[in-house]
Amino acid sequence: MQSHLQRLQAVIRSHKAAPQAALIQHLNPIIRGWSAYFSAECSKKAYAKLDYLLYQKLRAWAYRRHPNKSGYWRASRYWLVNQRAGWVFAAKQGESGVQLRPHVETPIVQHVKVQGNRSPFDGDWSYWAMRMGKHPELPKQIAQLLKQQRGQCSYCKLYFKSEDLMEVHQVDGNHQNHKRGNLTLLHQHCHDQVHSGMHDKHPVVEEPDEPNGSRPVLQTSRAGDCPA
Repeated sequence: MQSHLQRLQAVIRSHKAAPQAALIQHLNPIIRGWSAYFSAECSKKAYAKLDYLLYQKLRAWAYRRHPNKSGYWRASRYWLVNQRAGWVFAAKQGESGVQLRPHVETPIVQHVKVQGNRSPFDGDWSYWAMRMGKHPELPKQIAQLLKQQRGQCSYCKLYFKSEDLMEVHQVDGNHQNHKRGNLTLLHQHCHDQVHSGMHDKHPVVEEPDEPNGSRPVLQTSRAGDCPA
């Protein structure tokens, strides 16, 4: 953290007379890369602390540029606090503008250990597809959706089991729209309910890999439905 903060400080010092947009464009890649590297750890408190310390340095940067102006003027000039957008360090650039990316915007995704009895060669393609988002025995689209949904049906929130059938559903109802954000995996009976307008408002949520030995898998869908 100290090394990272020193690097940020060096960039700020080297941009004493540079436009605010140039400073932000040099800081953002450093913040984005460092935050992504440590995003697998419990880093939220560290990220918040770094954002606070960086704010102190940027405030000193603004004071050096305008020592005779009030704090209110400097805050209005370099932050969006008086525009009801919070303490966002931002500059106008063209029609849109550019904003400093804070460390805390990086999502924390902790690494999940591989279960002790698992092996890439055990044939359990469902487990590895959900974990890695790919598997040689699965279409790429299906494996990615399994990982995205963590093995759950997006309609009833139940985990897929070995005897279940899965179908690809277009959220907007357009069967020609195969964009990733428009696709979701459903049980076959859930798919029928979606198209018939039925919905169970109180589904029972199950946990994966229950004692009965069931686990999420994919079986061939019925003919005539969206390819799975």
